[in-house]
Amino acid sequence: MPLLTDLTAAVAAGKRTDTVRITQELIAAGTGPGIIVEQGLVPGMAIVGEQFKRNEIFVPEMLVAARAMKEALKLLEPLLAAAGIKPKYTVIVGTVQGDLHDIGKNLISMMWRGAGFAVVDLGTNVSPEKYLAAALEHKAHIVGLSALLTTTMPAMKETVRILRAAGLTNTKIMIGGAPITQAFADDIGADGYAADAGTAVDVAKKLVGETA
Repeated sequence: MPLLTDLTAAVAAGKRTDTVRITQELIAAGTGPGIIVEQGLVPGMAIVGEQFKRNEIFVPEMLVAARAMKEALKLLEPLLAAAGIKPKYTVIVGTVQGDLHDIGKNLISMMWRGAGFAVVDLGTNVSPEKYLAAALEHKAHIVGLSALLTTTMPAMKETVRILRAAGLTNTKIMIGGAPITQAFADDIGADGYAADAGTAVDVAKKLVGETA
């Protein structure tokens, strides 16, 4: 469908007005909201993620695209709810205790939403206990921990320990942030590590058994 292709291109280019207009046209034409998301919005954000990984675009362009996608989702979410369509996977995300930085977390949250995940954003300075409570409440498939400060890496380690101790065998733990490495993820027992927002989508899909 040409309009779906146009929607993908508009999202990838970060054209908010065009994204909203095309989404409205698709709705008016009777296109199902799930189709609009899966065949229009998700491919657009996938393009953005790949461009980001190749250093063809940077954080500002990625944010613009994510905001365009967000405006379209505002139109679609009531229709999705009315049709009983829910995301297949739920992700809990937050910045760990002692850390108030949120740009990276916000960017990854938008990329995950753009990839079709339900995202519960706990904000910043999140205690291990709050992560655990949210994971239990929402039956999370993934818990994402972000940290920008080296001094808050121990809080990340403690959060992983508490989540593991709770026996959440069906919940995967992902970590990321400026000081974080794959070696640190391995050391503290995290299931996944992402160096950037584009990679975070691929890693999350692999952790839940979806093709990246």
